[in-house]
Amino acid sequence: MHQADTAAHQNAEHQRHDLVIALRTFLPENAILSEEEDLRPYECDGLSAYRQVPLVAVLPDTLEQVQQCLRVCREQRTPVVVRGAGTGLSGGALPLSDGVLLSLAKFNRILNIDPVARTARVQPGVRNLAISEAAVPFGLYYAPDPSSQIACTIGGNVAENSGGVHCLKYGLTVHNVLEVKMITSEGETLTLGGGALDAPGYDLLALITGSEGLLGVIVEVTVKLLPKPECAQVLLAAFHTVEAAGAAVAAIIANGIIPGGLEMMDNAAIRAAEDFVQAGYPTDAAAILLCEVDGNAAEVADQVAQVEAILAACGATQVRLSRSEAERARFWAGRKNAFPAVGRISPDYYCMDGTIPRRELARVLTRTAELSKSYGLAVANVFHAGDGNLHPLILYDANRPGELERTEELGGKILELCVEVGGTITGEHGVGIEKLNQMCVQFNADELNQFHAVKHAFDPDGLLNPGKAIPTLHRCAEFGAMHVHHGQLPHPELERF
Repeated sequence: MHQADTAAHQNAEHQRHDLVIALRTFLPENAILSEEEDLRPYECDGLSAYRQVPLVAVLPDTLEQVQQCLRVCREQRTPVVVRGAGTGLSGGALPLSDGVLLSLAKFNRILNIDPVARTARVQPGVRNLAISEAAVPFGLYYAPDPSSQIACTIGGNVAENSGGVHCLKYGLTVHNVLEVKMITSEGETLTLGGGALDAPGYDLLALITGSEGLLGVIVEVTVKLLPKPECAQVLLAAFHTVEAAGAAVAAIIANGIIPGGLEMMDNAAIRAAEDFVQAGYPTDAAAILLCEVDGNAAEVADQVAQVEAILAACGATQVRLSRSEAERARFWAGRKNAFPAVGRISPDYYCMDGTIPRRELARVLTRTAELSKSYGLAVANVFHAGDGNLHPLILYDANRPGELERTEELGGKILELCVEVGGTITGEHGVGIEKLNQMCVQFNADELNQFHAVKHAFDPDGLLNPGKAIPTLHRCAEFGAMHVHHGQLPHPELERF
């Protein structure tokens, strides 16, 4: 080990020792992890291409312990990364080698369900699906349903403004959260929003939703619950071309129909999902649409007839209608398991997340196919077609030298294409470390400065998830996206990103 490395290692050990001593004054010993083998499970989130063992991980189980953790970290100038279930796909929960990983896994209680007000008050470590399961006796459910809903937690959903297959009609997380309690980097507790439909003052609730852990630590969330629809049916339509499927999406929306869900998969994704789940998908189709309509029985019957006519007019080669709840669940199972299904056919895959205007669907998919060919990397496409949220899955092998770098470059080109056609670089996965360069493409220097100003207002010492989500102007200048005169450098640990 070089002398400089030895000194750095000794400094890290001193820092770790001081932190552990301070944390032991209010946390039990089993809530503090400092040995490497104990820290390994926290080295990455769902973006496993990037890994970093944290200096220390803590697992508090009371609000007071969270407050104390943040105060200790502030006193010792130690950065903090908050982690939920670790299912995020943009590296938002990637730890820092000189920082504390704050896990909220023990905050996993449903505090109250109010069937009259149709709300659920939960801790951030409650699984997304668990909210709907707890609401079943009251005929209610929680609408946003990410594909990872069996594992992902509501705190992470709020941090990333997660979506799901039913968000076209019922909205993203931001549309279904009423109140958030959070703790600032200084240990102060704030309540944003409230039980009413609107709250006075600035809309800080919307600001914290999708803030990726940069502004505070979410410790409690109140969400809206919806009555379970009387009836729901899914139409599965097959098409000979992706363009025809895209035209059908536009036609359904243009006819004034807002489905409960409207999803598209291309042939590569269809084949992978069918092999994995046996959902009954036609594997010879270039693309399929899954269109769910819900409401009362008469309303559903009327909309099913309208959608069937639209699909036929748009050239669907076959249309199937779910005839039972089991068949409806099976149709959705293929779509919701598309990511793990693709994981079975490739050593690795890189899941992208961009959003485009629906009218640009065919153009973007055509250009994505061209990019896929030029980079020599296969791409399977799965997306929320109704709201233009794309999830291209780039297939690669991380064991091949240079292939991850080529994959990232291809992913960046796809995101820049989304911006070019009037879209955005993310719909629900967040920016994290994955899309920092593309933030430089989408936003100008003044806008990025404003993001940094908001961050500074909530976290003046820059200790909460530093180096994520918002690029420095210096970085953007190096990326070549803008001419920069000023800007602060990111946290040193993330400079390489």
